[in-house]
Amino acid sequence: MTQMGDSPDLDFISDLPQSIIESILTQLPIREAVRTSVLSSKWRYRWATITHLVFDEKCVTLSNDRDLVENKIVNFITRALFLHQGPIHKFQLSTSYLQSCPEIDQWILFLSRKDIKELVLELDETEWIRVPSCLFNCKKLTRLELFRCELDPPLTFKGFVCLKSLKLYQVFVASDAIESLISSCPLLESLTLSYIDSLTLNIRAPNLKYLCLEGEFKDICLENTPLLIAMSVAMYMTEDIAEHMEQSTSCNFIKFLGGVPHLERLIGRIYFTKSSSNTLAGMEATDLDFWEKDCPSHFLFERLKVVKMTEMSGVPHEMEFIKFLLENSPVLEVMSIVPCSFVTEGRLNMLIELVRFRRASAKAEILFIQR
Repeated sequence: MTQMGDSPDLDFISDLPQSIIESILTQLPIREAVRTSVLSSKWRYRWATITHLVFDEKCVTLSNDRDLVENKIVNFITRALFLHQGPIHKFQLSTSYLQSCPEIDQWILFLSRKDIKELVLELDETEWIRVPSCLFNCKKLTRLELFRCELDPPLTFKGFVCLKSLKLYQVFVASDAIESLISSCPLLESLTLSYIDSLTLNIRAPNLKYLCLEGEFKDICLENTPLLIAMSVAMYMTEDIAEHMEQSTSCNFIKFLGGVPHLERLIGRIYFTKSSSNTLAGMEATDLDFWEKDCPSHFLFERLKVVKMTEMSGVPHEMEFIKFLLENSPVLEVMSIVPCSFVTEGRLNMLIELVRFRRASAKAEILFIQR
């Protein structure tokens, strides 16, 4: 891009309200936003006041030399932050070219002093980064997304009091630390945990509305989630977890479902290894009446409208869970069942059993989807 001078047309654009100019610059890739500095003298540092900064590998010229590209990205981001003026409300970095480097700590320290509200870090898959302690000084965060990180909140950390959305993907964090983090975010509305380093999880989040869990969990307890309306759970079942679930199924399910009185949408996936699936399928069906024994007689999912269960193998406890949902969901509209791929012979029996279950909702439709 070459210098264009101070033309009348550019002066007209320059006289637009700052909010409109910022909106225009925010829609541009960060590399192009920075390039607007050559349009005219009035535009030289207009980009430097935008509050949303999104960086990826497109902000530099790519080549086959990964080290060269990494250095270019680091230098581009460092210079952009150095020249920036005013608050930064959003900082997003998504690139496979960047690994752990000391500059990341410096960037987060800089952002912690810029009233950062949204922070997203997604770097190369081959190396985990350790999140610096200065992250926990970002008191105005409303959205936090971390990918492949080590997270260790300091003992002095009192919580993100403004945080509404938290997503952690493949994050190493102690069970007590993640539980404390969640409970110390009083405004939290959306929570996604995918492959975190924890097998047991107690969630206390009084304003939580949307929950997505994926990984190997032995125990999930929703202790204080009265506003939860949508939940997606994908569990990967190893033999050890299957054995644990067999021994404490009733306790787990009651703890898991007891805190979701306003649930409207439920998606469940259980992925078995072949050996663990065979183990479960061969289990004797014991304690199948624990729903009646352990659940209050008035227990209802009064707002549950949509249920989707995938990778179902048709073992007794799964079928009893489906039966329980049908019998206690008076406004249910759709329940879709997708059997797992290696269950072939038992599909007809599963379908016959499903259509025989009593439904509390006259509108409830069961969809049996075969792949």
